[in-house]
Amino acid sequence: MKIAILGCGSRGRTYAKIASSLPDRYEITAAADLVSERTAIVAGLADEEKIAIFGSAEELFAAGKLADVLIIGTQDAHHFGHAMTALSLGYDLLLEKPAAESLERCEELDATARSLGRRIVPGFVLRYTPFYSAVKAVVDSGRLGRIMTLRATEGVEPFHQAHSYVRGHWSKTTESSPMIVAKCSHDTDLLCWLSDSVLQNVSSVGRRDWFRSENAPPGAPPRCSDGCPAASDCLYDAHRYLTDKRPWLRMVMDSAEEADDARVTDFIKTSPWGRCVYHCDNDTVDHQEVAVEMENGITATLTMTAFDCGRTIEIHGTLGSLRGGSQFQNAGTPELWFRDHRSGEIESIPVVEPDASGYAGHGGGDFGLINALDGLLEGPQALAPGLDGLAGHRLAFIAEKSRLNKTNIKA
Repeated sequence: MKIAILGCGSRGRTYAKIASSLPDRYEITAAADLVSERTAIVAGLADEEKIAIFGSAEELFAAGKLADVLIIGTQDAHHFGHAMTALSLGYDLLLEKPAAESLERCEELDATARSLGRRIVPGFVLRYTPFYSAVKAVVDSGRLGRIMTLRATEGVEPFHQAHSYVRGHWSKTTESSPMIVAKCSHDTDLLCWLSDSVLQNVSSVGRRDWFRSENAPPGAPPRCSDGCPAASDCLYDAHRYLTDKRPWLRMVMDSAEEADDARVTDFIKTSPWGRCVYHCDNDTVDHQEVAVEMENGITATLTMTAFDCGRTIEIHGTLGSLRGGSQFQNAGTPELWFRDHRSGEIESIPVVEPDASGYAGHGGGDFGLINALDGLLEGPQALAPGLDGLAGHRLAFIAEKSRLNKTNIKA
């Protein structure tokens, strides 16, 4: 399967590296990005004589169809336009989530793809992790009986919240997408996928309470490099990019892997990632709750909080309950815990980790998605035309509408 990549930032490069590790199945034929250093990295993964390099989306599209599938890893606000053009050229898509910045545009993408017979695979990598694959297997086995309730949590992790949703690309919803869409459409997709039903009612509440100027330490300046008196005790001090949080730089700083401390220090002094988190212009929530009623009677909740780390899932049925995730791990080993209601016995279900060639991103989901991609787009088990995962997008966007309007919404 021939692959072209539009947007060679962190996500595009990750997918490209994994695809290049499976040369008997994938060939990278084209890459496009506004930053030449990024396309150079992708070009280095392939036969450079066979890969076409472009400096913009417009140049890539002007060259016609160059692959079977286009991976779109550009910023949220560009997903819809890039996807619509790619569909018209005949590409199937791996489209980084969210598919578009509004529900209406997600539905338009779905309708267009169906009319053209094209498939859109969203970057919902959690479905393809060993952990959630094991959860789905238990659900599908019938061991839980009739499922009644689901409860999911996503702990974004405080520094991750600050890096991506306070200082970073998703700090302002008008320029990207709401937090529940940008970060948690993974999780809303899981609720729909595991419930295997249609939304009926959605209610949501959420706020931005901590990352505000009134919570800044006394005397905190606009930038961490301006001599903050609280730097030594601040969880969010940008100078941590020089030490334990240095891996985050590769997401936002070109050639971060080769940068010395002087260059990183200059980055802290001049980039958005050097700002005090209490003096930014963000409007994203830092905690939100979503409550859902499905057509088949299942009720589900999702908690998103900046002040925890990791995901958990609890599923309760008439015959048994299933629990798993970060808060239930035994010595760091991914496991699921099944309780049989009749006997009261609790069974540990180990999660088998496949050989992912060293790619552990998103719990193995990055590798899992690329490993599944050719089967999702070709062959007897291929997806039907359209936007796979539209239900998860719909839930996330309706949840945000409910939060803003402070009302329950009938879906």
